[in-house]
Amino acid sequence: MPSYDPSTFPPFAVTVDLVVLTVRRHALCALVVRRGESPFRGRWALPGGFVRADEDLGAAAARELVEETGLCAHDPSAPAPGNGAHLEQLATYGDPGRDPRMRVVSVAHLALAPDLPAPRAGGDANSARWASVEDLLGPGDGFAREDGESAPLAFDHARILDDGVERARSKIEYSSLATAFCPPEFTVGELRRVYEAVWGVVLDPRNFHRKVTGTPGFLVPSGGTTTRQGGRPAQLFRAGAATVLNPPMLRPEV
Repeated sequence: MPSYDPSTFPPFAVTVDLVVLTVRRHALCALVVRRGESPFRGRWALPGGFVRADEDLGAAAARELVEETGLCAHDPSAPAPGNGAHLEQLATYGDPGRDPRMRVVSVAHLALAPDLPAPRAGGDANSARWASVEDLLGPGDGFAREDGESAPLAFDHARILDDGVERARSKIEYSSLATAFCPPEFTVGELRRVYEAVWGVVLDPRNFHRKVTGTPGFLVPSGGTTTRQGGRPAQLFRAGAATVLNPPMLRPEV
């Protein structure tokens, strides 16, 4: 296009940041990596990185997750691998001062999965770990950095994490998103414990059972039972074709 001169526009970079959530020991946890390079060297951050010129945003998010942590995620529109995680785009962050290196726009993604393995660090991250959302977003001075002092998450990652957690908390009110934290076959009790971990509340077992089994096709009996939670055998279910919970299960006020 002869009338178009790209040099008249200021250059900027695009990154992807990942809010990776799972439930560990009945607590909602997020994946964080300790930065091995400047800026914010030694600070904890969300996994992510720059988008390459030849890849789209979803591919960049999946690549960064593998490179920095060794974990695998998949787009919900594609078949899930055996160790796959739900992956969806969260929001875009473009404050001019969010990155001290240059103007950087980040497209954040939310990834959810059950029983994710212990992460391994890679890329420009020199360590990776699961941390409870309560610790990362609590009222304290921040998360411990490399020198032992506490500091907030790098960049604007505390805001991004907060937005990702709120997305998960709100969507499980009306959608089947909570089943992404469960194995392929699960009990109603296991699903209830996911809701309790994500919301940070205790739910009445009978009311919960009635609500999640009241929407036709939301949960489908798998035909089996399990005693892995102790006690009497519990019926196993899998996520059904119905992806909307009607009526929704409203989050209790805390």
